[in-house]
Amino acid sequence: MEWLNFHHLRYFWMVARKGGVRKAAQALHVSQPSISAQLHLLEESLGQKLFRRSGRNLVLTDAGHLVLNYADEIFSAGRELMNAVKQRPGKHPVRLNIGLTDAFPKLIAFEILRAAFGSDKAIHVICREGEIGLLVNQLQAHRLDIVLADEPASSTLKAKTFNHRLGRSGLTFCATENLAARLRRNFPRSLNGAPALLPTTNMGMRMALEAWFDKKGIRPHLAGEFEDSALMEVCSAGGRGFTVVHTVIDRAALKHYSLRVIAKVKECGSEFYAITAERLVKHPAAIAITQHAYTNLFASR
Repeated sequence: MEWLNFHHLRYFWMVARKGGVRKAAQALHVSQPSISAQLHLLEESLGQKLFRRSGRNLVLTDAGHLVLNYADEIFSAGRELMNAVKQRPGKHPVRLNIGLTDAFPKLIAFEILRAAFGSDKAIHVICREGEIGLLVNQLQAHRLDIVLADEPASSTLKAKTFNHRLGRSGLTFCATENLAARLRRNFPRSLNGAPALLPTTNMGMRMALEAWFDKKGIRPHLAGEFEDSALMEVCSAGGRGFTVVHTVIDRAALKHYSLRVIAKVKECGSEFYAITAERLVKHPAAIAITQHAYTNLFASR
């Protein structure tokens, strides 16, 4: 039977979390060569490369991401063990491991998670982000309890999953006060040639927008494309062009970035899903957040 050297794993975990050998060495009060040697031994024992070079930086490989997920769980369990043995106060919280696709809007994720944070039971929420294929693999490996996505898991992923539709949100077009006032007139024709800050072409919202633009015969001037919706909204707040937010959370987004509504379009929007490895959602906290999303967040819209 092969045994894992937890000392080596601890060094790997620190390098991954600190972002490099030098910072890990400083945190552990050891030399950089010592860290590198421990990493090499761990890779040899696992038979996998855990990091690859990208310029001057170390980047996790697919195997590295998998090992890091397990290391997080192992060291978290170790801290719980010490708390229990030392009889520190507090009940053990229920863990909820959630995967969020890269494109999933953070404000919508927060609204969905309200039910977990507002639970009477102590909940420890762990959120991981990534592309849907990687998250579904972690779901299959029982590293995640549920995945929140703006698209259903495709059958091409070759994983047995179940898609639970949470709801749909239209889009709110918005901009700074002066630009919004101008674009409200003769909307949506007013968007022709107007500076637009839009999601990148790999995002579900962008695909919905392009289809709607084509249907309406509209061609805005593309001033910027963003994977990060928060940065997109910041740039719009800086007067660089109009942008879009999901209507279900537009009140919070507009207030935070001091943007004004141009128009709300119901027929252009996104579907949201909870993806599980089993037909029924069984985790009590996962049940709470999906029910909250279905009955409160999306139903009210």
